[in-house]
Amino acid sequence: MSAPTLTPVTRADAEDFLYAEAALLDEWQLDSWLALFEVGGTFEVPTTDYKGWDRTGGGFFVLDDWDLLNARVKRLKSRKAHAENPHSRTHRMVSNVRVEQAGDGVTVKANFVINRFRDLTHHTYVGRYVHDLAVTAEGLKFRHRRAYLEHELLEHGARLSFIL
Repeated sequence: MSAPTLTPVTRADAEDFLYAEAALLDEWQLDSWLALFEVGGTFEVPTTDYKGWDRTGGGFFVLDDWDLLNARVKRLKSRKAHAENPHSRTHRMVSNVRVEQAGDGVTVKANFVINRFRDLTHHTYVGRYVHDLAVTAEGLKFRHRRAYLEHELLEHGARLSFIL
């Protein structure tokens, strides 16, 4: 029996996936967002002084394995997430999407700008995504989702209590 062939992922496929993800997060559809991950997927946001260290070296705002990712979504949906109750209004823009095929998956890179409105304030978060995706029968799924902030530091009052 021959190995299954990997269907190439186009930039349009990757854009559709990232745009759909952005809409789910902006609409606070967190269960549907979590369904975009394969079981065992991870999510990380390195600190703004990130120097390429590994996951055990510290320096992360978010470093979620599968269990922590599920707990994060559960908490954000509950009244226990005081910093997000009621939740922030966000508006996401994703651009400069690039696709790199790799083995049985694909790496998708993109830039983002997220405008966050909460407590009569507005903060803008600018960065880049580097995602490792699996190609499944159900479509693309996150294996490893990374959001790198390009800020030298977060401005006073800016919080990462929502999902980048």
